[in-house]
Amino acid sequence: MPAVTVTKEFTKLENSAAKMTITVAQKDVAENYNQKMKEYAKSIQIPGFRKGHVPVKILEQKFGEALKNEIAGDLVNAALNEVLSNEEDKSFERPLRYAAPELEAIPEFDLNKDFTFTVKYDVFPAVEVKNFDGIVVKEPEVTVGDKELEEELKNVQERNAVVVDRKDDDAAEKGNIVTVSYFEIGDDGKEVEGTKRDDYVFTLGAEQNIYKLDDDIIGMKKGETKLITKSYAADDKNENLAGKTKKFSVTVSALKVRNLPALDDDLAQDVNDKYKTLDDMKKDILNNMEVVKEQRVSEMKSNSLIKQLIERNPVVVPASMLNIELEMRWNQVARQYQTTPEQLDKLVAASGQSKEDMLKQWTGDAEEQIKSELIINELIKARGVEASDEELEAEFAKIAERTGMAVEEVKKQYANENAKEYLKNDIKTEKVLNQLYSEVKVEKGDKIAFADLFKEM
Repeated sequence: MPAVTVTKEFTKLENSAAKMTITVAQKDVAENYNQKMKEYAKSIQIPGFRKGHVPVKILEQKFGEALKNEIAGDLVNAALNEVLSNEEDKSFERPLRYAAPELEAIPEFDLNKDFTFTVKYDVFPAVEVKNFDGIVVKEPEVTVGDKELEEELKNVQERNAVVVDRKDDDAAEKGNIVTVSYFEIGDDGKEVEGTKRDDYVFTLGAEQNIYKLDDDIIGMKKGETKLITKSYAADDKNENLAGKTKKFSVTVSALKVRNLPALDDDLAQDVNDKYKTLDDMKKDILNNMEVVKEQRVSEMKSNSLIKQLIERNPVVVPASMLNIELEMRWNQVARQYQTTPEQLDKLVAASGQSKEDMLKQWTGDAEEQIKSELIINELIKARGVEASDEELEAEFAKIAERTGMAVEEVKKQYANENAKEYLKNDIKTEKVLNQLYSEVKVEKGDKIAFADLFKEM
């Protein structure tokens, strides 16, 4: 398609949106139309005419409207490309890279007139962080001691347990690893489509299944099939199960148990070659817990600070930006459940919900996450915060110390430029947060048990 001459009118709208009206000169409309019709005349084959010799008037009679619609679409694309490809033009805001412009209405195509159309699209939101009035950040007090060490040692035993099959006539008990296949039974006594799940593995008592069938499976044996009728409390957290009674067919295909190892020097040596004794492992665990504590407390401080910044410095999140974040979360949940996004959709539907319901529930948290990133990035930009090569090297050393890896190995993991930029952004974020802590009020907060640190996540 030949180049087109365009004029444009840009208008900023509410909610981080914009619209642009673009006009293609009449002479370009006619020129593009004539050229396109000549191309069609050479390629289209119509009975009674030799290929390449179809008169344009015949084409217009048979395919006029369809051809005009196609040429109009080509003009829209060509005109948009002409406008958006001019990087030197700063007279308008460009669409977000994942926010394709959408036609406001079908444009009129008339060979005797200019071709005008209007598109709407999302733009990068305006972010200004100027109000810090009254911000108070409370830093929780957390102690790591014998109780916390004991809990972590139990976790070490669990992670190093030997999983063995139970006898065929053994009954399932809480804490057993069970493999089941199940499906919901409808009022007609038949399987409810989309509810079947085969070879699902979980630990009894951990409530890792959607329908919370743990207590009902306790007592079952390998190879046994059981019809379960389960009533859910009116205040069940799952609104689509609350107050309802459902029937299931559940078959146990495998039953295993974890045999916990003794807490001794042998276990310590099995966990890591660097440990010679149980005391060595205990000291390292306490040190790691201190590191984890500091990281979590730092995260809680930053969450509190950013939440207050959001309240005082409103940001409007574009719809397309929010949709991308929600879709990423949906895919993440699918990976957590070891399934595909499409299968997750069916599983959620079987529980009485829909993907749309779930995304709606996540919207508030997703918006806060995006606002948080926008505000931090704006502060980094406005304050000219950078991450030097020396700071990057220091961060490599910290990661190496924390993970027990060699510094060179850490560097290999961050050899990719995108990964390196991600780490640099972490450094810049930490630097700007530390600046803010010196500018707002930071107080001691409540005393919190180590285990409770992660309950709010």
